[in-house]
Amino acid sequence: MVGFTRLLACSASFRSRCRYRQTSKRPLVSSKALQDSIKGEHLLRRAKNLCEIAKLGEEEPLWDPTCIYSTLGKLGDYYNISYQAFPAVTGRVSEFRLEPVHGNLVLVSNQGCDASDYPAVLKGNIPLEGEVHGTLGTPSDNHIATLGIPDAEAAPVIKKLEKGETVEAIAYVDAEVKTTVTDNIIAQTTEGDPNNCVMLGGHSDSVTAGPGINDDGSGSMTLLEIAMQLTKFSVNNCVRFAWWAAEEEGLLGSDYYASTLPEEENQKIRLFMDYDMLGSPNFAYQIYNATDAVNPTGSQALRDLYVDWYESQGLNYSFIPFDGRSDYDGFIRAGIPAGGIATGAEGVKTKEEAEMYGLCDDVGNVNMTAWELNSKLVAHSVATYAVSFKGFPERTAVAATKAYEQKTKYHGSKLFI
Repeated sequence: MVGFTRLLACSASFRSRCRYRQTSKRPLVSSKALQDSIKGEHLLRRAKNLCEIAKLGEEEPLWDPTCIYSTLGKLGDYYNISYQAFPAVTGRVSEFRLEPVHGNLVLVSNQGCDASDYPAVLKGNIPLEGEVHGTLGTPSDNHIATLGIPDAEAAPVIKKLEKGETVEAIAYVDAEVKTTVTDNIIAQTTEGDPNNCVMLGGHSDSVTAGPGINDDGSGSMTLLEIAMQLTKFSVNNCVRFAWWAAEEEGLLGSDYYASTLPEEENQKIRLFMDYDMLGSPNFAYQIYNATDAVNPTGSQALRDLYVDWYESQGLNYSFIPFDGRSDYDGFIRAGIPAGGIATGAEGVKTKEEAEMYGLCDDVGNVNMTAWELNSKLVAHSVATYAVSFKGFPERTAVAATKAYEQKTKYHGSKLFI
């Protein structure tokens, strides 16, 4: 497997099969009841199970999202469950070196954002840019080989170049770029008004350096636990859960889903809630600072729901930029109100560090206090809108989000130019 996991026995495309049931013997969901059903021990058990699944990987410690589909399948006819298959480009660098052999290194200013940043002397040589965590996106005939080296290795080279010294080098890259097929998992309640859909999601893949129990096992398992507990209740508005594939490759699954929605289906989604990393060890209670001034109308109302809940619990919280780094990005660009919460991120170990210290992001990388509390907030957000959208702005026609696009320079974890 690579950076995301190919699911087995998938359908060829996403199939929407919602049925709006008018009556139910279950009690109507309430925020308190759904929150009370969320238990830390249940989440921890899921985390341990994920870690065991990840250990079965022969080369990479990834957990297989088919466990999500299998669990949902045991819930009877409460949900319509489907795969949405899509093509995805993935790239893996097996080996790279920067050796003192051929060519000169040339410093490029401003991270190479403008053509004027590249001096004429660069022709036939190798450009060296400052700190950039980027991606070239889908390959084209104009792509060139790129690689990154640690700051510690780059620092002495940069000093020599700044002094006017000549540094000869060659960039060697052994990499593979290919297109494969992977799948989103979608589960929608068979009850509830399908024209007023509460949608939430988290990504089901991890980076290759670890099993991803926090990023984003915490979000994915929170969604799964809430999906299970929700079956005890009826809903007025349909609830749609999504587990995105290939988020770590550049938000590919959520982008594909949002960008391929027919306008009629787009309008049925009243809001999208993104839940990525809910139990970081050095956590903070973070709310995406989504405002109606920049984002689709309704995003701010969702932000305020999170604010009100944290304040009702007597907890501190902070706003973080709504800048395209997670799966809400495709929905905002599609004109759908969106928001979410997180607890902060941490760096990924190198291959050498993993061999020295062990893989990160296992069960020990999850703070259960933060995870359980945030899972209750997710439950609150689901229950609130599953009952009613009273006071929440009506959807407007899909419109270009120029303000958001102009200020957003990230796509997932990658800076784009």
